[in-house]
Amino acid sequence: MKKVGTVGFLVILFFITSCSSFTRITSTWKADKIEPRQYNKVMVLGIIREADRNVRIQMENHLVADLKDLGYNAFSAYEVYGPKMFQNMTEDQANKKLAGDDVDAVLTIVLLDKLKERYYAPKTVIYSPYVMYHNRMWGYYNSLYNRIDDPYYYDVTTKYFWESNFYDLTQNRLLYSVQTQSFEPSSAGDLAHEYGQKIIQSMTKNNVLQKQEKILKAM
Repeated sequence: MKKVGTVGFLVILFFITSCSSFTRITSTWKADKIEPRQYNKVMVLGIIREADRNVRIQMENHLVADLKDLGYNAFSAYEVYGPKMFQNMTEDQANKKLAGDDVDAVLTIVLLDKLKERYYAPKTVIYSPYVMYHNRMWGYYNSLYNRIDDPYYYDVTTKYFWESNFYDLTQNRLLYSVQTQSFEPSSAGDLAHEYGQKIIQSMTKNNVLQKQEKILKAM
């Protein structure tokens, strides 16, 4: 059995890690002097264009489920208020509406940008540099030329750039902001599932949210 070279190992490792996770946090920000506290209701609000309605629904529902796992009373803005409830409201009108419904925190999800990029996509994984780089020049030339002429030589991947903000409405204050990149998820459901987990993990790690029983013990 032939040993896989260092380059081959790195290629394999890249494919394994890229397939196992397609969302990564790129930056976070936290307000000064904040501690986790109880909230009456947390609304999850996706600010996503109508054409991506399914993505919005999936994102909101998964984050709601993750918040409920921590013990928070969370709900989807789309499910309760519909797709366009807050579009024509002033800030004062929206705050009054949410206060009347006992909502005192909001977690937003915004799709900041979506970029399509072309990338090299060989049909087979290269396990060794010697597989690709032939000893003879024309063998190398013909191999690469045929690949370039192949419509599968280049493929298109999509990058999603997200931002989530957590607002305390009783203080009218932004407490936390997190930015992420997502790479070519297999489905909206998979994207929403992983995104929700990473956002909530980030917020608990940075002590913005905690399980409700921990907060109650600390009070």
